[in-house]
Amino acid sequence: MPTALDPRPLTGEPVSLDLLNTRWNREGVVQDLLTDTEGLAVWLAANGLGLPADDATLRHALQARDALRAVVDGSLEEGAGRVDAVLAHGRVRMTLTAQGPGESVEFDDPSWGPAWLAARDFLQLLDTAPDRIRRCAHDSCILHFFDTSRNGTRRWCSMAACGNRAKASRHYARTKES
Repeated sequence: MPTALDPRPLTGEPVSLDLLNTRWNREGVVQDLLTDTEGLAVWLAANGLGLPADDATLRHALQARDALRAVVDGSLEEGAGRVDAVLAHGRVRMTLTAQGPGESVEFDDPSWGPAWLAARDFLQLLDTAPDRIRRCAHDSCILHFFDTSRNGTRRWCSMAACGNRAKASRHYARTKES
């Protein structure tokens, strides 16, 4: 059975932020892609994770999403233990192959795979550029992105959507005053 189309307004972010972006606002109503295994299948496919979309994987993905939200929208102190609890279900094993050094990922249970990969990705983003992990600056938007702009000043999840709405609001406020 083919996977349904991804309804989210922002995709293509690193897997940890893409997991956070499985919740979004549409006209003031919070939407959630991960309400069932069909939505999980859409998210797994969007991230190239060829793992089964079953109830256990969904439960673990939701646990990882909540843990990441606690860190990104709260504080490292607040959410670190929750992210660590997800990371406890997998590990990276260093290997040496004919092609040279490598690594393989191992999980307690394969259903932890997507959750663990998202948590690990978040640690890599923190290590790379923690100041570039951002929440959209629009008041009603709950999406997150990794700022890859040259000067690191991106403010909106999408200039076409949230950025344009903010510009229109400012313009309306200016014209209303005059």
